[in-house]
Order: sequence, then structure tokens, then C-alpha cells
Amino acid sequence: MPEPRFFTRTKTLTLGEVAALVGAETPRLIDPARSISGVAALDRAGPADVTFYDNTKYRDALVASRAAACFVRARLAAAVPEHIAPLVVADAHRALATLSRTLFPEALRPGSAFGATGIAHGAMVHPTARLEPGVTVDPGAVIGADVEIGAGTTITANAVIGQGVRIGRDCSIGPGASVMFALLGNRVVVHGGVRIGQDGFGYAMGPRGHLKVPQLGRVIIQDDVEIGAGTTVDRGASGDTVIGEGTKIDNLVQIAHNVTVGRNCVIVAQVGISGSATLGDFVVLGGQVGVIGHVTIGDGAQIAATSSVKDDVPPGARWGGVPAKPVRVWFREVTMVAKLAAQGGDERPAGKGERGDE
Repeated sequence: MPEPRFFTRTKTLTLGEVAALVGAETPRLIDPARSISGVAALDRAGPADVTFYDNTKYRDALVASRAAACFVRARLAAAVPEHIAPLVVADAHRALATLSRTLFPEALRPGSAFGATGIAHGAMVHPTARLEPGVTVDPGAVIGADVEIGAGTTITANAVIGQGVRIGRDCSIGPGASVMFALLGNRVVVHGGVRIGQDGFGYAMGPRGHLKVPQLGRVIIQDDVEIGAGTTVDRGASGDTVIGEGTKIDNLVQIAHNVTVGRNCVIVAQVGISGSATLGDFVVLGGQVGVIGHVTIGDGAQIAATSSVKDDVPPGARWGGVPAKPVRVWFREVTMVAKLAAQGGDERPAGKGERGDE
């Protein structure tokens, strides 16, 4: 269950209210007035918690759980023991997320590291910056000249907001993050240590040295984007680097200059996207994917983890491998190589300086 020292519950619901919140069906009689105050994994849930079950691997943990109720898909509902109320939903994980967001809304984005409201002592706000009422600025934060920040936004400790930056309403800029040469929409979440708007990697190379190319573009981040800790988003070289609305970016991702990321994309940790690449809407990049510059990945395409994309990917395609290709081709190649390796065994002839089998 959530640690109350760190995560404050805003309300308690009844089991009936939980079922209504997620549109759950109740295949057997439950106590609709039972109090629900938390969410937890099967093995940690207590009598006031809701858990979820969507993998038969955890059947024993389900039977032993002390949870009050369990989100479960219809085909798995029969496995829920009598002492736990089954709440049948189409997607158990999404239902748990919905309940968690309702009980613990403050966990959705970084809040003040200082527990402050308003502009704290020790924050440095330039006199030309314009902050709407309801902005929170932690100690150590620096807000530059001509910055504009909307109501409900929190700038946490030691964050730096560069000259001329615009940040919308209900955003959160995490500890130690920097935002430069950028325009951010509403409800944008930037976690700790993120770097937005620094130079793109641009040099005119030559035999007498490498001449730095000024990076004269911006970063535009649309509404409801979330950017994980340690991620970098370079500003454009001449045009803009754009992150589309609703996109979710994991920790330690590199997005180079002039990249365009569409709406509602998912980019998992340690992805690297080279300059001027374009991602359509609802693209998914698995962990450690590399994308070379100037390629286009079409709407809805999915790239398997650790793949390297060097060619344009059609909309809706599923690719993987190094270099990436349609997954059916990739799997066929992997299978054939494995068969060839198995057939070869250790039957290679002994080389110079080696002894063959005796």
C-alpha cells in the first residue's frame, strides 16, 4: 500500500463507488458500503485495498491475498477466492490506474519539493517575468527575463527557466530541470533532471576542425506531454523540435534537433532519435531503440526494443531487429540462423594451433 509519508490520500470510497467509477460488473454479491482507501499488489494488499489480477502466473498470490476487492477480466473472474470481491472490467490494469488517480491525485506529477505555495524565499524570479496567480516556485529555482507561466504550475527546487520561455497552466517542472528556448502547453509534466532546449549537435566538419553551427530553433511541447527524468530534448537547428500532445516519454531518452514527435506516442527508456526524424501519431518505440536522422515512422507503428531504424516505417507496421524490418521477416531470420547454428554444432575443422577431437 502507498506510504502515507509520501503519498497523501484525498478521499475514501465505498466499494460500490469504486465499481461505478470504473464501470465494473459484480458477478457475485458484494458489500457496496465497504470502505476502500488504497490500492496495492496482490501480496501487499490489506482489507481496505483493491488489487488486480491479469496473469495466471500469480494465481497462488491471488488466493493468499487479503485484498477487499480485485479488478479482473471476465475470463479470470472464477479464480478470485470467496473472501475477495471480484470487480470484472475489460482492462484490470487501466481500472487500477483510474482508482489510483482518484485516491492519490498528487502522485500524478511532481509537487513542490519544499511544500511551498506561491513564490518561496530563495527563489530568483526576474522582475520582467509574468506569473499568473497560483504559480508555485520553490527555493533555488531561477526564472529568467520575459518568462510567462500559467496558473497552477509548479517550478520545483533548482529548476531553471530560461529567458522568454512560455509554460502553460497546471504544469510541473521537476527538481533540477532546465527549460530553455521552449514553449510548453498546459498540463505538461517535466521530471527531475530533464534538459529541454539546449543546443542540438550541429557541426560543419572539416580537416582544420569542426565549426559549430548555431542552433536557432525552438522546442514546442504540446498539452498533456510527460517527460521522464534525465531525458534531453534539443532545440531545432533552424526549425523547431516538436513533441505532440499526449505523448509520454520515459527516462533517459535523447531527442535531437528538428525531430517531430506526433500525438500520443510512447517512447520507452534509453531511446535515441537522431535529427530531423519524424514520428507519426500513436507510435510506440521500445526500450533502447535507435532511430537515424531524416526517417519517418508512420502513424501507429510499433518498434521492438533494442531495434535500429534506418528506413521509413509504414503506418501501422510492427518492426524489429538490427536493422529493423517487419517482425515476421525478423523472426524468420532469427529462427533460420538458430537452426544453422544448431546444425553446425562443433563440427568445424581444427584451425592452426588447435587440436581436433580425439
